[in-house]
Amino acid sequence: MQLKPTSSKPAAADGTTLSLPVSGMTCASCVSHVEQAISGVAGVVESAVNLTTERAKVRLTNASALPRVIEAVDASGYTIATDTVHVAVSGMTCASCVAHVEKAVAAIPGVTKVVVNLATERATVTFVAGTVADKAITDAIADAGYDARVVDREGGSDHAAEAHALEAATLTRDVIIAAALTLPVFVLEMGGHAIPAFHHWTQMTFGEQPLRVFAFLLTTAVLAGPGRRFYSKGIPSLLRGTPDMNALVAIGTAAAYLFSTVSTFSPSLLPEGTRHVYFEAAAVIVTLILFGRWMELRSRGRTSAAIRRLADLTPKTAQVLIDGVPTERSIADVKAGDVVLVRPGERIPVDGDVIDGHSYVDQSMLTGEPAPVEMTVGGHAVGATINTSGTLTIRASKVGADSVLAGIIRMVQDAQGSKLPIQALVDRITAYFVPAILAIAALTFMAWITFGPKPALAVALVNAVAVLIVACPCAMGLATPTSIMVATGRAAERGILFRRGDALQALADVDIVAFDKTGTLTKGKPEMTDLVMQPGFTAADALRFAASLESRSEHPTAAAIVDAAQVESLPIATPAAFEAVAGLGVAGEVDGHRVLVGSRRFLESRKVDAMAGSKSADDLADAGKSTVYVAIDGKLAAVIAVADPIKPDAAAALAALRAAGIELAMISGDNARTANAVAKQLGIDNVSAEVMPAGKVEALQALKVGHKGLAFVGDGINDAPALAAADVGIAVGTGTDIAIESADVVLMSADLGKVGEAIALSGATMRNIKQNLFWAFGYNAALVPLAAGVFQPAFGWQMSPMFAAGAMALSSLFVLSNALRLRRFVS
Repeated sequence: MQLKPTSSKPAAADGTTLSLPVSGMTCASCVSHVEQAISGVAGVVESAVNLTTERAKVRLTNASALPRVIEAVDASGYTIATDTVHVAVSGMTCASCVAHVEKAVAAIPGVTKVVVNLATERATVTFVAGTVADKAITDAIADAGYDARVVDREGGSDHAAEAHALEAATLTRDVIIAAALTLPVFVLEMGGHAIPAFHHWTQMTFGEQPLRVFAFLLTTAVLAGPGRRFYSKGIPSLLRGTPDMNALVAIGTAAAYLFSTVSTFSPSLLPEGTRHVYFEAAAVIVTLILFGRWMELRSRGRTSAAIRRLADLTPKTAQVLIDGVPTERSIADVKAGDVVLVRPGERIPVDGDVIDGHSYVDQSMLTGEPAPVEMTVGGHAVGATINTSGTLTIRASKVGADSVLAGIIRMVQDAQGSKLPIQALVDRITAYFVPAILAIAALTFMAWITFGPKPALAVALVNAVAVLIVACPCAMGLATPTSIMVATGRAAERGILFRRGDALQALADVDIVAFDKTGTLTKGKPEMTDLVMQPGFTAADALRFAASLESRSEHPTAAAIVDAAQVESLPIATPAAFEAVAGLGVAGEVDGHRVLVGSRRFLESRKVDAMAGSKSADDLADAGKSTVYVAIDGKLAAVIAVADPIKPDAAAALAALRAAGIELAMISGDNARTANAVAKQLGIDNVSAEVMPAGKVEALQALKVGHKGLAFVGDGINDAPALAAADVGIAVGTGTDIAIESADVVLMSADLGKVGEAIALSGATMRNIKQNLFWAFGYNAALVPLAAGVFQPAFGWQMSPMFAAGAMALSSLFVLSNALRLRRFVS
């Protein structure tokens, strides 16, 4: 099975899709600004920016638009990180060679610049960090007819991880410095308010002016040091007319700081009664917001833990057999066709076919199923699964980016970077949120300075700063993407892959699930289920003679009879005078006996009385089983029933769906009698039988009437149109690649219970998102009026800017903590 990152629904236009790492975003307003910048670039078809993953998913008409996208993002105040690699190229002889190499490398999605030097035989390639592997560059050059090898790399191979670690280290340092500088200012000011004796002692010991100067120096150090980031990002965004959270903090703290500075060094410029200082407010605000961001960064790191765990499963080396001798090689150097040796307890390093050995393999990382799977010669092994017992020799078929695990990681990353439809409303609101807060803060200041009690200037300043600080677009921006990240990661751990993030929302609305029958509800392989004997014959003889004759036939029923005989260890003879009559049966001689196997009409055409078996055959047919008659030497010997057995877990899985209030349907190409028999056993009332592949889409359209959402579960090539046409297509991972590529959700095992689990997880995720959004919007709806002083005249309630900073930080942490609860989801 090959998993690919392509979208399961038809794209609006052809083009290149890239996931770009964007740094510098701190809130939902930043997301809006980056999206606007990218969308304004010619050649961009669509874009979606995710605050939690700090990535922008961009679809371009062609790769040549990428440099313009990077320039647009840089111009908006954010950064798309790039890496540079130097490649030695041999075989170039002229300027045409240079042009060929440059053209070949420039065509790689993610490459932004290529410079090839003929004299030094070097190519310098710049690309978006994390989008281009070294091997892709060297392969492109090799395909152009030249030899290449990487000689030097600027920037880490895992830029995102390194950037996250650097940001965490820098933020930790700045929080410590800010807290150390802020604590004395806070103790001196707030301690004096809380304990009059302490205030009296500090005034008598140090004097008011020295204390103010001391607070000024420490606060200046806080704002110019750890707090500088708010000004370096917030002020330019304000000047560009795209203010963000940094702008709110910068304006609020600067207002408190400048007012306090004037009050300290030029008090005569201020009216009597307003000459207060708010240094502690500015310092504490910066410290609390930095601490909140530090906590947020840690929590955001935990949301992507599932991806890291998956990536860490890939072995770094493999034991490649060279002339029969195991040789350790880096996994990057292993190629398709190499033979690798896997000892007990080791992770299988590649996808491939077992050519020697016998073992049991733990595939729980892939399917979510704990029971090890037997692996013998001819079996297909998947990289990163664990070989638990014997030694296996495997011929590699898929390595590196082509492996199933790499496909899973890409699929989860794509889903995590997607935007749910519910996010559209949030985006529209946050686009106006920060400008609206600035306007509210300005109105607050004007209202209090005009109508407020004396000292009006001081009261107006405090309330306006509180409004600027308490407003939190961060929580709005995190509400949806964090839940998506955690949910899709948890789903991957449970063997459920969301190929599209918006399937999470669509699946929550599903109230009817339609199943394909063959291979989905049933095993997909006919088995002999009944052997009804006639007097005078033994079961062993009847089955052995029938299997011997059917061994010459390729019919699925024949194969089921042969398999049944082999299970019983019955000797299968080579038939003589074999004759096959299309649509009726087969005839021949087995060990000197004349044997007929086929329909009742076939036996009667050969003068055999089959009436004695008709009642049994009719009963078996009513149960949805195919029947054949067996005659030996002109007499009816037995009636054999063959059926495609229902999967052992199907009944329980469908019962759980019914208990959850979901209607069940079945669409099958099989005959009505068989389809209805299977449906009856499983409790399915709505059955569409004898439906051709093209007709499945029409059947789905009919089922959609009167329902909010419809999911279709299938596994075969003929299910692909229905999987694509359903509101949510769910492919059983043991099925065909075409079915998987057409689906929105992939079950990595054949366990149908995962269908209900996926729906339950979807519902839990949507509830989680709605809780987050309710908190994010409710928080602002409640605290912005409080910060503005709306309740002060009637109730005396007023919010300090310091408490506003703490509340703002807590709002983001609440959203992140709530989303992380999904990590514990169990259906």
